[in-house]
Order: sequence, then structure tokens, then C-alpha cells
Amino acid sequence: MSKSNSKKPYKELLVTLGPAILLIIAGFWVAYQFVSPPPPKKIVITTGSSTGTYYKLAQQYQAELAKEGIELEILTSSGSKENISRLLKAQADIAFIQGGTGNNEATFQSLGSLYYEPLWIFIKKDIIAEKLTDLSGLRIAIGKEGSGTRVLATELLRLNHIDPLSAKLLPLPASDAATALAQDQCDVALMVASGDSETVQKLLHNDKVKLLQLSRLDAYTRLLPYLSKITLPEGIADLENNFPPQSVNLLSPTANLVVNEDFNSALIVLLLRAADSIHHKTSLFSAADAFPSEQFTAFPINEVAQRFYKVGPPFLMRYLPFWPAVFIDRMIVMIIPLLALLIPLGKIMPPLYRWRIRSKIYRWYNDLQRVDDAIHQHPLSAEQINNLNQDLKKIENEVNKVKTPLSYADQVYNLLLHIDLVKKKLNTK
Repeated sequence: MSKSNSKKPYKELLVTLGPAILLIIAGFWVAYQFVSPPPPKKIVITTGSSTGTYYKLAQQYQAELAKEGIELEILTSSGSKENISRLLKAQADIAFIQGGTGNNEATFQSLGSLYYEPLWIFIKKDIIAEKLTDLSGLRIAIGKEGSGTRVLATELLRLNHIDPLSAKLLPLPASDAATALAQDQCDVALMVASGDSETVQKLLHNDKVKLLQLSRLDAYTRLLPYLSKITLPEGIADLENNFPPQSVNLLSPTANLVVNEDFNSALIVLLLRAADSIHHKTSLFSAADAFPSEQFTAFPINEVAQRFYKVGPPFLMRYLPFWPAVFIDRMIVMIIPLLALLIPLGKIMPPLYRWRIRSKIYRWYNDLQRVDDAIHQHPLSAEQINNLNQDLKKIENEVNKVKTPLSYADQVYNLLLHIDLVKKKLNTK
């Protein structure tokens, strides 16, 4: 048997399955339109100054993401205001943003609050003050332009009717404000910073300044809902010397991890796992596992983040490395609709294939029946007999050329036997 003939069943199978294959390819293409794009391998985060807490945290995130093959580029900035501007202009993918500094019209989403970022109000030790209104007429460092400190300080002073006309407001960042206090160049320094800030720690141990024990904190948290009332416990900074000598109540926004609403969902999970690793520890103001949190957020919480806080990371990311988990998760979106096609096609195609094979055999039987009916006509001329013999030979050649599956071989051999039977009947004429 020739090589071309041996390929006939495959050709027949291809002809039968061709429309189904095209349908599956079309379904694959349609499903692909709903698959989220793969995560980028490089993302950009905007932080704060190179000496600030945000920048140091970004370096920790950078190390965590590098473990999964994601490069995190760190941009320094003047503070939360510039970070917001960069997100709006798509100059960064992620930002650390202080609560209360956001733009309500922006389409940002928070991945959660990371830690309390207290407002520290350091005042020269010889100044007696309990309320912000007592700071009128003093030299007040309120943070540099664009910083979260500047935004919060300005808002609190405004509520107490303190403005550049009633006090000298100095645009000094935290480190410069600490120096100004030490050199008697300002009287009060407001700064938003974590308890681990070097500047804060230096001022806490400076016997020339003290923390303002601010009153009316409940009123501020009602007027500015993004603020919380927290307590710096007595002696927590230095137990041996019992510093601070008494507990101090502070106002505090939270630091937030913020993205645009179209940020890749797989990377959100990766960022939250990094956040959990970095921020879950006990701090001056929170117990272990209090952060990261879906509470105290600067913007609406992202849906993927909200699900993460309730049930943890997706199933695949719990047991597989990041990239294989992402690949399988993306393929599932395509596989499910394809299964919806394959299951009914799997039931339809075998009967359809059988019908095509049998239809050929039945067609040859129909031709054979026509010859057999012609034999019974009386009488037959030599030319008619010759023509009928040619018809039988043609049918036999066609049957021999077509290689059918073994499951249909008995029907083909029966057909050949019947052709031979009709041929003998014709030759007896």
C-alpha cells in the first residue's frame, strides 16, 4: 500500500475535526481577551527624602520583590504631595502616602495602612502650652512645602486660627527643625514621622525640649477622621531612665501604600505579602499583626487587597512560586471557557466521524445497488456489460484507495465481497 494511502484516515479525521479545531481556536482567542496582562517585571515606587522612613521602607520592599524577580525602582520626593502628583502623571506605579494628604478626585486605591505615623509636637522646655492655640506668636516649624507634615500642620493650625499673621511659620523639614530647636532658632517643631525616626529619637532624648501633651484629641479625630488617638507609653523610649516620664497622647495619621486602580492584581498580592513581612512586628504604638490593615486608609481599599486581608493570598500563591502561580491563574481564565466548548464537542465529534465514514460506504453500496439493478435487465448488450464492468471496477478502485480505521474494516471487506459477488453475477450474463 502506498504512503499516501496510509495517510488517508488522518486526512479524513482532519476534515471531520477541522471545524471543531477552528471553533476551539476562536474560543481560545475570545477567552484570551479576558486574561489580564502578565505582571511587569519592573515597577516604580515614589517615597520621600533619601533620609526618611519611606525611603528606608522602600528598600525593604525592593529586597522582598527581588526574591520573586521583580525590580523595584525607588524615586525620592519632597513628600506625599509630590507622590500623589507622580501617580496622577503615571510617573510611578506605587506611592507611600500619608493619610489626610490625598486628592479626593483621584482614582487611587489603597492597599492598606502600614503603621501609625504620629504627629510629634516638640516644644522648648521652658514654654508652657497645652493647646495649639497656646502656640500663637511663636516660631513654628511646619515642614517643607509638599510634605505630609506641612499639610497636617497647616490644617490643625487653621482649625485653631493660627496663620502667618499670628505666628512665624517656618518651612523646615524634620531634621532641620530639630537643629533649629537646638540652636534656639525656633520654638516649636511639628513633624509627622514613625517612632523609629532618628530625628524623633534624638529629640525624645534632648533635655532642652519636651513633647507637647496635646489636649482635645477627641475633637480633632472627629473633625479630621483620618486621624487616630494613640499613646506613647511611659518609659517606652528608655525604661532605665523612665523616658518619657509619663504617657503622652498623640494624634496620628497612618502611612498608606497606594496604587492606581489599574495596577496589576498579581503584583498587589506580592506587595501585600511583602507588607505583611515588613510591618507585622510590634512597634511603639501597635501590637504585633496590627498592620498592615484595611482600616485607617487614605483612599478606598482595593478589592484584591480587601480579599487578602480576609482570606490571605490566593490558593496558588500559597503553594507555588510567584511566576508559575501567575501563569496558571491566567490560564485558568482561558481553560474554563474552552472546557465549555470541548465537553459538548467531545460528545458530538465521534458520532460525526462515524457518520462520515459510514456515509462513504453507504454511497458505494448505492452505486453497487445501481449496477446490480441494471444486471437484472434483459437482455444486456456487450457494450452494456462492459460499461457495468467498468462501473464495478471504478467502485472497487475507490474502495481500495481509501484507508479506513480498523474499527470499520469489516464493513469495507464486506463491501469488497459484495462487489465481487455482483461482478460474478454480471460475468454469467
